[in-house]
Amino acid sequence: MNCIRSEPERVVAAAPAVPSVRSGPREYLWFKATVFALLAWNTAVFLATGTLSEAIDATAWLVLLALFGLETGWGDRFGESSATAIHGVRFAAAVAVGAAAIGYVREREWLDAINSGLWIAVVVLLEIEVRCTGAVARRRAWFAAVAATLYSGLGALIPAWLWRGEWFDAYDAALWLIAFAAIEMDVLRISRRVRYAKSGAPEPGHR
Repeated sequence: MNCIRSEPERVVAAAPAVPSVRSGPREYLWFKATVFALLAWNTAVFLATGTLSEAIDATAWLVLLALFGLETGWGDRFGESSATAIHGVRFAAAVAVGAAAIGYVREREWLDAINSGLWIAVVVLLEIEVRCTGAVARRRAWFAAVAATLYSGLGALIPAWLWRGEWFDAYDAALWLIAFAAIEMDVLRISRRVRYAKSGAPEPGHR
């Protein structure tokens, strides 16, 4: 794959991290911050009242969300050592997510297990997208279709929680869907920026 380090210098600046999408409406930044704060509160609730699997799962996902947000928002400010540390912590959080998924299977919490499996697929996709923006730029439609399929599957689980009367789980699942959909949109905007920069054509709407 043609990963970020092979992109033109004007795209990646001097750092091996992904370009950022810091520039954007202030309302959008506040929206993301609000969603993250609500998810942090939900994580505290799971830590206080949930099972061990739920506590591990919620904490690991909050770490993953924060790290993906950092890399897509401020990735061009990180040096190689910082980027490597972020990837290492993210890998550890992903392992914790996998352990929680195994816990759900052992506890026969099948809805949670399916949910975890779909989210693990989302993390794999995002890892490819933030590490290999060149490949994503060339196959943007394919990556967008895969992301839409995964998020649609996750969205379909929300009514299942509502049907079971698990209102807080449904609310939490909806928040996670919104949060990672925002990250996905940021990643796809980065790939679009990379594609136009590589072709030498001006990006539509960019001055």
